[in-house]
Amino acid sequence: MRLTHLYLSAALLTALTACNNHTQSRAQEKPQDQAISVSHTDTPSPEMPFVSERVKSENARVRKYLDFSDMSDFERAKRGFIATFDDGKVIKADGSTAYDFGAYDFLKADAPNTVNPSLWRQSQLNAMHGLFKVSDHIYQVRAYDLSNITFIEGDSGWIVIDPLISAPTAARAKALIDRELGVKSISAVIFTHSHVDHFGGVKGLVTPEDIKNGVQIIAPKDFVFEAVSENILAGNAMSRRASYMFGGLLPKGPAHQVGVGLGQTISSGDIGLYQPTLEVEKTGETHVIDGVEMEFIMAMGAEAPSEFMFYMPGFKAFCQAEIINHTLHNMYTPRGAKVRDGRLWSGYIDEAVYKYAKKTDISFGSHHWPIWGSDEVTTFWEGQRDLYRYIHDQTVRYANMGYTLHEIPEKLNMPDGIAKQFANRDYYGTLSHNSKSQYQLYYGYFDGNPANLDPLAPTPEAKKFIDYMGGANAVLKKAQDDFDAGEFRFAATVLNKLVFAEPSNTAASNLLAKTYDQLAYMAESGSWRNFYLTGAQELRGGVADLATTQTASADIVKAIPLSLYFDLLAVRLNAEKAAKKDRDLNFEITDTGQTAHLILSNGTLHHRMGQTHPDAPTIKITRAALDQLNLKEKKFGELAKSGDASIDGNPLAVRAFFGLIEEPEFWFEIVRP
Repeated sequence: MRLTHLYLSAALLTALTACNNHTQSRAQEKPQDQAISVSHTDTPSPEMPFVSERVKSENARVRKYLDFSDMSDFERAKRGFIATFDDGKVIKADGSTAYDFGAYDFLKADAPNTVNPSLWRQSQLNAMHGLFKVSDHIYQVRAYDLSNITFIEGDSGWIVIDPLISAPTAARAKALIDRELGVKSISAVIFTHSHVDHFGGVKGLVTPEDIKNGVQIIAPKDFVFEAVSENILAGNAMSRRASYMFGGLLPKGPAHQVGVGLGQTISSGDIGLYQPTLEVEKTGETHVIDGVEMEFIMAMGAEAPSEFMFYMPGFKAFCQAEIINHTLHNMYTPRGAKVRDGRLWSGYIDEAVYKYAKKTDISFGSHHWPIWGSDEVTTFWEGQRDLYRYIHDQTVRYANMGYTLHEIPEKLNMPDGIAKQFANRDYYGTLSHNSKSQYQLYYGYFDGNPANLDPLAPTPEAKKFIDYMGGANAVLKKAQDDFDAGEFRFAATVLNKLVFAEPSNTAASNLLAKTYDQLAYMAESGSWRNFYLTGAQELRGGVADLATTQTASADIVKAIPLSLYFDLLAVRLNAEKAAKKDRDLNFEITDTGQTAHLILSNGTLHHRMGQTHPDAPTIKITRAALDQLNLKEKKFGELAKSGDASIDGNPLAVRAFFGLIEEPEFWFEIVRP
């Protein structure tokens, strides 16, 4: 049994990095050399494909609307730069690349027609890599992974905030700190929230022995459960879609992946997880960590299910975690996840505004660059607060007027006071998807129109659609006319129907791929751009079935609660095969004393923790042995020989039960049926 892929799990990381990435050698290392103006160039290049007049016009409109002469973000992003490694890559122990920050050297050029100039600007800022001094006691290593790692000077060592995704990048960041500031031990690690880019690299910094010797691991309440569970049941599809969202299947370059808005890309390498030694449970809770006082604001159920921010009065510094960012974040993430409540999100930011903004000199986060000065901090925070509240409130307002999921985003007209702030732009999340998410939060996906109660599935609907329009050739001609006129959104819609009706229609696939190219070149959102370009790539070349896909990391698997493990089995059950095979099965975890009664009934699987059935076969196994099975480290027969596993009762019944559990394919089609 292989467990599911988790959000940004080892499986996804492999998928995103074991692809045909064309990297370039790293040039100058100083951020001031990386911070260049965003301007337009028509210089032809072999790397530059066809760009329509519509794309050029739309990108020109963006350049006119936003104030690209404002270089204050570049000044902030460069501020306090100390040094970086000049080798351009983070190398894993096996010699492969964990992260290649030198691959983005092409961003030193002016914005080409193939990239929205606002996204190009954001990627230039995100690509500034190295060690930065935030204040006398606070340092960050930025752009060594998707997220930031922050080092706070405590009385006895470094307090580390959010140790990146994987061990190699976290260790490299610490090596840079050691080289520039002197070797110092780590006294505590803080996980601000339950997404893996904020805890996965912890084993590159501290060992279990360090924790036994007093290194603290601090996290918000329910951290481990949320870190493990958010995507485990639906994780296979989420991870496959995330291979589109983060652009890991794409080369790096002006016509390809340029970043994802929240950061540039994600690292690959070992993902670790330690149990917290201290969980923060409520707003207002104060702790002194290695001599540094911290006042916490809980932010549960907004950007992450388990999250907090905190203020350090001694430094007049505020850690905004990932609640406040230099981008519109995802209230609905394209990889797929439960929607996030903009009302709650805005409320947490407002709480920070009235409690801390006026006494905060420095605001820094888990992504992007800091803000200095209480007035600037207040403006930044209030803009982010208003952004999420506007999307939530205006979506509900229009819904109450009768407008539907797909109509409302077209009606929203963000006020200039919000929209002209670069920090509020669609670099990661988008106004369109976020508005739809708030509609879904209250009303679900159904818009109330009876025609949408029971539509045909995509493929039969597409066949009828093409037939109604006069056949494939007629559709292709009209789609080409729309393409030539720059009507790419509808061209994509109708060509998608044709591809689903006739998957082998090469002309349709090629024109749809060209259409996705043009939509990508206009997209301000890095994740939307990556979706379009990855879709185009797969239309042209098919799904890249990477044989190196791995299972979830060992630490994540070992942290899965037993009840959630049985839920995972339930969503992997082949109901058709199981429909007439009702039976009972017991589990006993011999070293923890946990028991469970599994009930297979009418193609459904239920479990009752703490119970057993007297007549059912029983699997007796240690928790470590169960983890070894799930990680494919050992087979059941090997564990039985060592005494770590056994079966009381009919072993054939147990084998038959697990024969009903299926593992889904990871590399399923997205742009074809």
